[in-house]
Amino acid sequence: MQTLQPKAPLTVSQLNRQVKQLLETQYPAVPVQGEISTLSRPASGHLYFTLKDAQGQLRCAMFKGSLAKNAYKPKQGDEVIAYGRVSLYEGRGDYQLIVNQMQPVGEGELQAAFFRLKEKLAAEGLFSEEHKKSLPDPIQTIGIVTSSTGAALHDILTVLNRRFPATRVILYPTQVQGNEATATIVNAITTANRRREVDALIVGRGGGSLEDLWCFNTEPVARAIYASEIPVISAVGHEVDVSISDFVADLRAATPSQAAEMISPDQFELMQRFDVAEKQLLRSIQQTLKRSHTTLTHLKQRLRSPDAIVQQWHQQLRQLRTRFTQATQRQLKMPSDRLQQLSNRLLQRSPQRQLAQDRTQIEKLEARLQRAKLALLHRKREHFQGQVATLNALSPLGTLQRGYSISRTEDGTVLQSADQMKPGDRLITLLRHGQLSSRIETVSVPDDDAD
Repeated sequence: MQTLQPKAPLTVSQLNRQVKQLLETQYPAVPVQGEISTLSRPASGHLYFTLKDAQGQLRCAMFKGSLAKNAYKPKQGDEVIAYGRVSLYEGRGDYQLIVNQMQPVGEGELQAAFFRLKEKLAAEGLFSEEHKKSLPDPIQTIGIVTSSTGAALHDILTVLNRRFPATRVILYPTQVQGNEATATIVNAITTANRRREVDALIVGRGGGSLEDLWCFNTEPVARAIYASEIPVISAVGHEVDVSISDFVADLRAATPSQAAEMISPDQFELMQRFDVAEKQLLRSIQQTLKRSHTTLTHLKQRLRSPDAIVQQWHQQLRQLRTRFTQATQRQLKMPSDRLQQLSNRLLQRSPQRQLAQDRTQIEKLEARLQRAKLALLHRKREHFQGQVATLNALSPLGTLQRGYSISRTEDGTVLQSADQMKPGDRLITLLRHGQLSSRIETVSVPDDDAD
């Protein structure tokens, strides 16, 4: 430790402040064992006492906040272990221990056993969230596993009576402290599950030292809670107390009163909810009635007398009858029209009509043929006449008409030269009118022709 060597004299308050800082730095957390004496509880709520042993004593202070969180309530003459920091009260120069936590001597072994069991059960899965059950809704019957004479039962019943007096409660009385407490708690949980007469169980007791609460840190109780088919709420001690039962149970309550709060409905809240529901129902009924009234008014306005409705039906019937008559007539007329159309088409395609048309056509063709024939005959006649005229112009008969004659042999050969004949041959002479037959006496051929 470094030695402090001031350069100038210190005032008393300066020295006390430096010593305080030194003590708090060197001893921020230290456990001290001793016997409580001169215990004082002033109105401030703080606790002042002295720890002593055979050779010395130490002033201690435990402030209100730390005292409220500590489960153990110290008494004069108790042998305890106090955990805190060393400090100095500058006003008097007295050093003291500011205690944060305190427990009776012997609880150290219980704490070690607590942690060993916790680790064992955690490793087996007794604390797993998958195993935890939800509270049923609604809860009509509550089972309480606690002492019949303890403060926990009174607190639970007080809360239930305030929140929901109609809740049915069944007590499974047990011991909650001492050697037989574990067995009675296990038996009560087993009995509740065998009878199946409650919806949920509150298992717990009021506050106390670790040793007082130890039955809720035992393995049989933990396994009984784990095996329970009924949801279990653990409510052991005060808010700062933590037990094995809290880890195993389906729910943990800081106190028995809180367990009752958790498990019961609030009648005032329910009444408020009922009031809200009643108002909503009334509002809904009023709205429904209003809508129904509006609908009724509208229907009344639309409603007409039966006579008007019957008259309208009669009018509709007449219209339908007229439409039916017209449709029937159209349906009947359609075949007649169709028949007329077919008759017209048949008449148009009748053999007699066709024959008449063909006869007319033949007559036209015959007339055309006659006209054509006459025209052709006229043309042929004129052509013939022209040919005849040409032929006549070229015909020997024409020559004969002009006074000439044609000579032929007996075999009909036309004579063109005298040397074709010899004396004594018969000669046929054609004249304009008739012919002559003669015999050749002499034949005379000119000299130039002979050549």
